[in-house]
Amino acid sequence: MVVTVIDLGELRDDAPPGPAPRPPRAVGRPFRLLVVLLVALLTLTAATPPRGPVEWTLPGGLGSAVFVSGDVVYVVRPDRAGAVSGRELLAYRGDREWWRSPLPGVGTAVSVWEQDGRVIVAGRSVDNTDWQTVTYDAATGADVWRRPGIAFAVGRVLLMQSAASDTTTSIGGLDPADGRTVWTAPMTGALGFDVEPAGPARMVLSPATGQTVVVDARTGARLVARDLYPVRPPPQRRLQIARGLLLEFRDGDGVIEAYDLDTLRPRWTVARKLVAHVESCGALLCAVGPAGGTTALDPATGAVRWSVDRWAGVAAARGGRFLVGTPDTDADGGLAVLDQDDGRLIADLRGWTLVPQHESGGPLLATRPLGGGRRLLAEVGLSGDPPTIRGTLTGTDCTTGMTLLVCRRPGGDYMVRRLT
Repeated sequence: MVVTVIDLGELRDDAPPGPAPRPPRAVGRPFRLLVVLLVALLTLTAATPPRGPVEWTLPGGLGSAVFVSGDVVYVVRPDRAGAVSGRELLAYRGDREWWRSPLPGVGTAVSVWEQDGRVIVAGRSVDNTDWQTVTYDAATGADVWRRPGIAFAVGRVLLMQSAASDTTTSIGGLDPADGRTVWTAPMTGALGFDVEPAGPARMVLSPATGQTVVVDARTGARLVARDLYPVRPPPQRRLQIARGLLLEFRDGDGVIEAYDLDTLRPRWTVARKLVAHVESCGALLCAVGPAGGTTALDPATGAVRWSVDRWAGVAAARGGRFLVGTPDTDADGGLAVLDQDDGRLIADLRGWTLVPQHESGGPLLATRPLGGGRRLLAEVGLSGDPPTIRGTLTGTDCTTGMTLLVCRRPGGDYMVRRLT
């Protein structure tokens, strides 16, 4: 919080002064107008935030990891007494430590996030042979519950995959408050999730043989079940979910088969060889090749709308436009804005690299090198205009949330910058 202090002079206990003398009639109105303008100017000045970024440093060190959730930064690092004492989870609000708690296990955490008043940490178990999930009270850091296995969130639903040491592999829903199991189901074969923001939280369990099942991820209830291969399953297949479709990639014959998630009935079949994955891109499906390039498909029919050779990976989609990137093999790198209807290039943002997001919904930030370890920071839009410059920074491995940007400094500590 930024506090602006205005010096109003010395506060005294003397009797209040009497009324000010009345100004002469000839100058009264101009004087009152001047006072109004002066008060308005002071009010606007006080309400305007200080220029320049609000930035601070948090301790990190070798082996530490950082995570952002809202206005809180979580740092997982070895205890100050040494690695023998285990790890710690530290929560920071601004540049002040809010709380710290011991964290069981070794190595670093793979995920830390807040959900329903809990801070959930997933990482390696104490003996480094399995996964473990530990949960803390978000307000106090008190240890609430812990369970073997790895937890993750699908929207606002908390799911847990069983530990590798369990004799039967399963997946289930948990109550974040106390870790209680809400439902559980055996897990064999392929597993996928419907993460469209407007739809229900659905999970697909597809074994190698037998029925493929769509499950309500909140309750575990079966929504629909069907054997997709009553005769014989294909020898090589991959499954993915996008835009309310279960997509099957048959690498042997280069075919994509689409099934409606509501019924598991076939919707369409297209021949598309060399597809690494398919992702939602606005109102379309975007099939991305192993070496880059994107082909936009109509989700209703599978028909090809357009295709581009260079761009791959949709970072954002709104207003009929996409923000896309380049594959890792592209030495030039960069971002671009494409038109949804025809794939036309709206803006080539060559040289810019998108900052990874720990939380969706925040600003789209990108950086480009300036030399000497410094990077230019900008906010990227989909209008086609040049990126809006937000300053410079020194650091690597940056990540952003809704309101904070965090980067690792050369010495291992973390630079935190407030975005709003």
